Amino acid sequence: MNILIVKLSAIGDVIHALPVSYALRRKFPDAHITWVVEPTAYEIVKHNPCVDEVILFQKKAFKTIKGFRENFKPLYKQLHQRRYDISIDLQGLFKSLAVVLTANAKRKIGYIDMREGSNLISKPIKGSHHSGHIVDRYLDTVKILGCNTDNIIFPLENTAEETEYVNTLLQSRNIDKTAKFIAFAVGTNWVNKCWPTKNFARLSDLLAKHNLSSVLIGFGKNDEHKAAEIMQNSNAKNIVNLVGKTSLMQTAALLKKSQAVVGGDTGNLHLAAALNIPAIMLMGPTDPVRNGPYRQMHNVILAGHDCDGCWKRTCRKNIDCLSAIKPEQVLEKILKIEMFKHEK
Repeated sequence: MNILIVKLSAIGDVIHALPVSYALRRKFPDAHITWVVEPTAYEIVKHNPCVDEVILFQKKAFKTIKGFRENFKPLYKQLHQRRYDISIDLQGLFKSLAVVLTANAKRKIGYIDMREGSNLISKPIKGSHHSGHIVDRYLDTVKILGCNTDNIIFPLENTAEETEYVNTLLQSRNIDKTAKFIAFAVGTNWVNKCWPTKNFARLSDLLAKHNLSSVLIGFGKNDEHKAAEIMQNSNAKNIVNLVGKTSLMQTAALLKKSQAVVGGDTGNLHLAAALNIPAIMLMGPTDPVRNGPYRQMHNVILAGHDCDGCWKRTCRKNIDCLSAIKPEQVLEKILKIEMFKHEK
């Protein structure tokens, strides 16, 4: 049997879909499972032991006529190297519709919230969690194939090289194996989901009083700018800026060594939740029921506006949404984590 998973982006969304691959592998141990993904989240899928093949979908390359002409044929050849029995559209957008149509599996299914015409090509599967967390909505999709989803596993495996790199990196910043630190995911891809840098700086100062270091993580220029502001405004001696210093899976290895992770609704928080690391998620514009840290709803802190859950990238009321969440609230949540109870 040949199975095609189409989940292209973003990092957090691809992480949410990982248990689907585990459930499929348990049900169909001899199947060939292919995953189509965009470059941003490629690393998450690359070392997934439940996936046999990863196909890169270069979305940006298809935005021009020239790019389409140059890239469609190679993608077509890759998707037609085998005849797919089932395609599973977990993206539910026009771009995934295009991939599904190109692959043309015998049976096409998708998750409940498909739109942009994708629901006309793949059959939306409505399960018992259709109003629940997105992880469970994805898993409902493969229950129709007979998959058992009682044991929910996120197949995320680090290489020895990734772990060693992180060990060396932390030691070079004077964080030894016994040091306790909180990771700060400093940015998100929505302005409305970002916690102010002054609040991160204040939290680092508060954590220092409890002998806890702060380690800043993130990717890209925007996160680098935010990290620089945090470093400038923090008085803590034990704060370390590692933004841009780790790849996605190196970040996973780093998170495994942390005591908790703090940030908005973003990929690194979902990565922490998947690794069963306490993920203190600061939320306002998105819905915790759907997008909160999986199996960690107790670690959500809501902004508390009457418009929470608006799903807007930028605030129409010109409110700095998450600024309503104070560093003291986050500190209290951190100190409630079991491993810190003796320090209170």
